[in-house]
Parts: sequence; structure tokens; C-alpha cells
Amino acid sequence: MFSLQFPIPIENLPVTPPPKFLLSGCALPKPYVFKRRRFSNLRLRAADVAAPVAEEAALPAGLQKEFLPRHVAVIMDGNVRWARRMNLPDSNGHDAGVRSLREMVDLCLEWDIPVLSVFAFSYDNWLRSKREVDFLMFLFERVLKSEMEKSSRKGIRLSVIGDLSLLPKSLQTLINEAVERTKSNTKLQLIVAASYSGRYDVVQACRTLARKVKDNEIQVEDINDDLIEQELETKCTHIPHPDLLIRTSGELRISNFLLWQSAYTEFFFSETLWPDFRKDDFVEALLSYQTRQRRYGGRQS
Repeated sequence: MFSLQFPIPIENLPVTPPPKFLLSGCALPKPYVFKRRRFSNLRLRAADVAAPVAEEAALPAGLQKEFLPRHVAVIMDGNVRWARRMNLPDSNGHDAGVRSLREMVDLCLEWDIPVLSVFAFSYDNWLRSKREVDFLMFLFERVLKSEMEKSSRKGIRLSVIGDLSLLPKSLQTLINEAVERTKSNTKLQLIVAASYSGRYDVVQACRTLARKVKDNEIQVEDINDDLIEQELETKCTHIPHPDLLIRTSGELRISNFLLWQSAYTEFFFSETLWPDFRKDDFVEALLSYQTRQRRYGGRQS
């Protein structure tokens, strides 16, 4: 309870039954006893009032929560170049890239960005050396094993898109287990594209619709954007279109990633190699996004 101090002595005041009144919603007991007290309660109340402001202040300066993207996609590029610049084995670059991914996942959780899609392994990456591909598959398994429990506790739902039939059987089993285990989580949906091709995603959707036409499930005239989207791999999320796509390492292309889904996506290209991509880089991308006017083909009068 707040303590009171009066500017005049109270000893000589008439002793009459004082009226009841409320202070902070509570009636003061009788008889009245006024003692000099510390203001610790007052400080506690002030801290309680300031708590929501402190929570809001966790968002970096300049960012507006209501204008944050709901779906961020990332092409995590530059791991090998980073390792070679550091005179390290290529595998060290991929290990360092995992650390950057962990940080971005945590930032999306902290800032309430509901969907994060990352391009982990392109279908075209199967053309790389067997040694590198084998290490990437091993790394994928290792990360799944080490992060599954932690991710589940944080409320992360894992989805994996791409031609998973080409992945090692042990990795397929781990993916199925992680997807099933986290399917009810709602804090953040992490979509990992592995053995993924944006072109093939559209092709497989067309094939599925063609079979439905052949089986008289739908008519050719029924095919529209909505039907195609229902057959794309991103049907796993309720926000299939990225608001913002980030590519690191200075490359200015999207390399067959989410081609259909990115029709109206805002792009941000960073010179930073992925293992060096940190909070400040992410904030820079988000600040850039918040300056864009998204008209979707229309015009603002």
C-alpha cells in the first residue's frame, strides 16, 4: 500500500471518527496510524506500469511492430566463400551458417514474425561434389537431432518442402518425426526447403491438377490461382507468400526459390555472407521493407 505524508502536524487534529475512503481500491482500517515508510511499494508499482513499455522497447529502434512482415524467406548464401576467406575447410562455413540460422529463428520468435522459410538445399545442389553433399546431409541430421527438443519447447513448428525422396532414408525418418512432433506448435513456423525447386513445385502442381481433370474430379475451366496454390508445397502454411525475401552474399537472383509464391514479394539483397549475417543485418532488411509501398499492381491516389 502507498504510504502518506502530510505537510502539517496531525497530532492536534480533532479526534473524530474519520470517514471511510478508498486508496488504491482498499478501505483504510481504523484507527488511522500514519508512519514514515520507505517507498519500496511505490517503486514496485512504477515497475509494474513500466513493464509493458520495456517489452515493447525490445523491438529495435525504428521498427514498427504493425508493419513487420508475416513471412520472411531467406536464401542462405555464402557459407563456402566465408570459410575460404577465413582459410578454413568448407564444412566450417556450413557449421557457421547454422549458427546464423539459430539467431534468425530466435529473432523471429522474439519479434512475433510467424513464418520463416529458408533455402537450405536446392534441387540443383545435387550437382555438387559427393563429399559436400554427404556433409550437408550429415549436418542436416545432426541439427535435427540436437535442435528437435529445444525447438519443440520454444513453440516452433517445422515443415520441410522439396523432393524428400532423394534424401537419405535416415534423414527422411528424422524429418517425419520432427514434423509430426512439432505439428501443433504455433509460435513460429520454420519451413526448410531441401532438395527444392521452384519450377518443379509448379510442375508437380500442374500434374496433380491434370490427374484430377482426367479423373473428372475437376473441369479444366475450374483451374485458377487458388487451385494451383492448393497443390504447391507451401500449402503447409496459412501464409504461403513471403512478404520479404532476403538473399545474402551479394548475389542478385532468387535461384529457383519460391517462384510462384514470390510474385509480389519485396526483395532485399545483402552483401554480407550468411555466416556473418546477424541481428543488425536483419534489422536493416526489415527497415528497408517498412519503407516499401506494396500496391500489388494497384495505384495509391
